[in-house]
Amino acid sequence: MRRVLRGIGFLIALLLFAVGALYVGTMGEYPVPATVTDDPALPRIEVGGVTLHAESFGDPANPAIVVLHGGPGADYRSLLPLQALSDRYHVTFYDQRGAGLSERVPAEALTLQTHLDELVGVLDHVSPDAPAILIGHSWGAMLASAFLGAHPDRVSAAVLIEPGFLSAEAAAAWGARSQEIIRQPALLWRGLRTGFESAHVEGPDEAAAQDYLIGRMMGYFASDPLTGYTCPGESYDSPSWRAGGVAGQAVSSRAGPAGFDALGLEAHRFPGPVLLIAGACSTWIGEDHQRGHLPLYSDARLVVIPDAGHDSVDDAPEATLTEIRDFLSAGN
Repeated sequence: MRRVLRGIGFLIALLLFAVGALYVGTMGEYPVPATVTDDPALPRIEVGGVTLHAESFGDPANPAIVVLHGGPGADYRSLLPLQALSDRYHVTFYDQRGAGLSERVPAEALTLQTHLDELVGVLDHVSPDAPAILIGHSWGAMLASAFLGAHPDRVSAAVLIEPGFLSAEAAAAWGARSQEIIRQPALLWRGLRTGFESAHVEGPDEAAAQDYLIGRMMGYFASDPLTGYTCPGESYDSPSWRAGGVAGQAVSSRAGPAGFDALGLEAHRFPGPVLLIAGACSTWIGEDHQRGHLPLYSDARLVVIPDAGHDSVDDAPEATLTEIRDFLSAGN
């Protein structure tokens, strides 16, 4: 019995030593930018009682474009090349509630419905009297797709850049594959180390440590070769300001099958044109996956951007902008 107890004591001591070594070994500065709550210099709009980090470019008299970033929980920084469209359109970017540099909100305020309601509020702010164009990337494209079904009269055209899943069945398949990727030893180790790094994050607010952790893990996940998000030999390096840790998990956990089906089930109600965009290097949710989405819309077509992965706006901005301009010029 004494030998067993000594063995257990040795293992506990070894574990404590490893924890201490990781804590000390990850000591350093891990800056996290302030949100609109603490940085008064950030551009903003108030929507539904929530302060959103947002900015607009171009003449407000021109047709409105609203850009929806990915995640949930990411930000619009990598989509800023779309600002070039402001020569002909009034282009608005915003970080969704609880994400990027926008105000943090409780988990119960982070649902598909609150995001749809928030988009209504943004449109009321930038295009109250005319339908707007939506451009969404990844989760933002999924949100835009749900909006087409819920509010078809508020949209004139939509550009959907690699939406992930648009049904409960596809969401289940997505979740299963995501878990396989996340459970790889290399990613588990990175998650453990990043968790210790986040313990050293000092402000600027209570959400900063979790935001740092989730943001780093989102990057590791997207860079893993099994996601097929990038061209061979490249990492997923699209720029970002700050992730929303709670937002990154709350929306999906509260959606349920009906919520996931709402992403695409009613999209056919929108009669206008839809452009789906895929990156040629994107293998998981690229061209083949997006062709499966075409039947969900009344009037949709697909283009593939050469030398681009999941985020074609960042990987190949000129080619992506050319396709978007051609699409909008044809119908708008």
